[in-house]
Amino acid sequence: MSYKYVNHLWDDAKAAALDPVAQLVYRSNLLGSDQRITNTGGGNTSSKIIEKDPLTGADTEVLWVKGSGGDLRTSKRENFSSLYQDKLIGLQASYGARADKGLKSPAEDEMVGAYAHTTFNLNPRPSSIDTPLHSFLSGKHVDHMHPNAIIAIAASKNCEKLTQEIFGGTMAYVPWMRPGFELGLAMQEISRQQPEIRAIMMGQHGFISWDDDAKTCYTKTLDFIETAAAYIEAKYAAKGGDAAAFGGAKYQSLDEAQRNATFAAILPWLRGQVSQQKRFVGTVQSDEKILRFVNSKDAPRLAELGTSCPDHFLRTKIKPLYVDWNPQTEDVAALKAKLAAGLEAYRADYAAYYERCKHANSPAMRDPNPTVVLIPGLGMVAWGKDKSESRVTAEFYNCAVEVMRGAEAIDEYIALPQQEAFDIEYWLLEEAKLQRMPAEKELARQIHIVIGAGSGIGKETAHRLVKEGAHIVCVDLNAAAAEATAKEITDKYGLGIGVAGTGLSGCGPALGLAGNITDRASIRTMLDQVALAYGGFDAIEITAGIFVPSDTTGHIPDEKWALTFNINVTGSYLVADEAFKTFKEQGLRGAMVLTTSANAAVAKKGSVAYDTSKAAANHLVRELAMELAPLVRVNGVAPATVVQGSAMFPRDRVIGSLAKYNIPYSDNEETESLVSKLAQFYADRTLTKAPITPADQAEAYFLLVSQRLSKTTGQIITVDGGLHEAFLR
Repeated sequence: MSYKYVNHLWDDAKAAALDPVAQLVYRSNLLGSDQRITNTGGGNTSSKIIEKDPLTGADTEVLWVKGSGGDLRTSKRENFSSLYQDKLIGLQASYGARADKGLKSPAEDEMVGAYAHTTFNLNPRPSSIDTPLHSFLSGKHVDHMHPNAIIAIAASKNCEKLTQEIFGGTMAYVPWMRPGFELGLAMQEISRQQPEIRAIMMGQHGFISWDDDAKTCYTKTLDFIETAAAYIEAKYAAKGGDAAAFGGAKYQSLDEAQRNATFAAILPWLRGQVSQQKRFVGTVQSDEKILRFVNSKDAPRLAELGTSCPDHFLRTKIKPLYVDWNPQTEDVAALKAKLAAGLEAYRADYAAYYERCKHANSPAMRDPNPTVVLIPGLGMVAWGKDKSESRVTAEFYNCAVEVMRGAEAIDEYIALPQQEAFDIEYWLLEEAKLQRMPAEKELARQIHIVIGAGSGIGKETAHRLVKEGAHIVCVDLNAAAAEATAKEITDKYGLGIGVAGTGLSGCGPALGLAGNITDRASIRTMLDQVALAYGGFDAIEITAGIFVPSDTTGHIPDEKWALTFNINVTGSYLVADEAFKTFKEQGLRGAMVLTTSANAAVAKKGSVAYDTSKAAANHLVRELAMELAPLVRVNGVAPATVVQGSAMFPRDRVIGSLAKYNIPYSDNEETESLVSKLAQFYADRTLTKAPITPADQAEAYFLLVSQRLSKTTGQIITVDGGLHEAFLR
């Protein structure tokens, strides 16, 4: 078959060089690399492989299957469970006995715990609930995928009939069943009754295919997807294509500049509204495909139906919030009003859904706020606990839109019944998985703007805060330096899942932006960019500063005096003043930390502009703490001289200081050696006798923005090694 809608990537030479498990990983990575084949974290693959039993030394058949969690695109050997195939088959008798006693549903969940007793060779990877689907089918290699084209058929009103028509009897059909033991048995029975069949359409879900040869299994999986996609696209074109999609356009999109301005105006407020229980991080999408959907006549109807595939609505909730706003005739105030009313109605509807569908042992109702918001003319906003999750949520709703497009082109889209959806969303096994997740880090779900992050204390602070789970916006007058710090963070922590092939923002845990804190317009532009990237922000750490020494007579030029105060004092005020507008829109408590100096309390010769500006910054902290209370805590960090890693100490200033203090040095000495000498000189003037580093300062910033000092505001923390001249008097 020639392929237009998927890519056949199998390399015979590469596959032949791999052992059987590595070949399974290879096949899985190929399938997972194309989101037209399966979504992030979705689908699973398996191979039945003959292994030596570590206890008996005898050959035994082992099912290697993608374990619970993980992503096919990035999976490695350790992401696969290994289970004795004969023991898995033996569990059927145990399940049958339980089901005969009317315990079918409890037995389903109990079987998952039984899989651990079939583990081969002490493999610690927990088994997936889909394990029976792979074990009970006869094929040596099995692929269970969630392609948009296949799900479009699975989510069609006449799915069974369409399956026969499209695949000509080469694919069987099973109606919706929750994944697990019962579904595995149903598939096994279909395979027994129709031994020529090598694939099954899973109503409302996806499909599964198998073969005894790994490459043939891979190829058949692609063939089925290609056939489905070609059928859908032909029907779609016959109905008028994009122009007629979803009933045609009802609204027109705003241009990119208008969209960005509108999003920047509403996102912090919207983030505050959906973050009433826990804070969320946002992802905005406004490409052609999502705009085609949100602008359409059918968008309200289809959005209300919700998603079909369980993999989708576990991320997107059972349905999104669609806001019927006219971008051509209504303004931002009208949009906010409609969003507010829509959110209130959504929460009430979600609570009613929970009450209507809950069981006696259901977990408590989860956050009733939407994770997907659709706005005509603008696009989509997706929310998650971090950037990666919000991006994946957006990705999954993109999949849902493609499913609806395909289903409407060939038939009529239908959603999963609400009770079935609830039983997946509030499945006790799913709840147990959530409870097993590690506790969130201290600054998780937060966005921190570090100004001056291109070097020195700012760079160190950015690295310190991201360790605690914060998203970091690295801001610097030097855009390249800001981007370099952001890249250091993303290189270390990754961009997160849900980036490849989605067209969605790839900023991940860090973003580098240019910003001039002496220019209010530049500050506002930067804050708006943060809103577009993450939805808002929670804290700002201002580490930018300038030191201009007096000349030998104690004189400093007027323009240098003004520049010093502009950066060290006025800049912090302008940032606070602009940021407070956004903080008020969000309505979420926040924090700011300004950088002052030990010099603010110690008069020194040769630094009159710097010292007086830092004294003013000390009082600015107190004034801002008053002005921004109770919503925003404002504190300061007062370092003593930080030489190592500081952009304020280039080589020529280090040499000047060494000469000033009569510290021996040579002109050809390495810069690192010169810096070390000067740092130790300053350290020897303190009580602790240890050089002050950027990391020492970063720890203070972290403490002040964390909940550890949540009742502290209007204060200055001094990190100077014990400079007794700066003691409070």
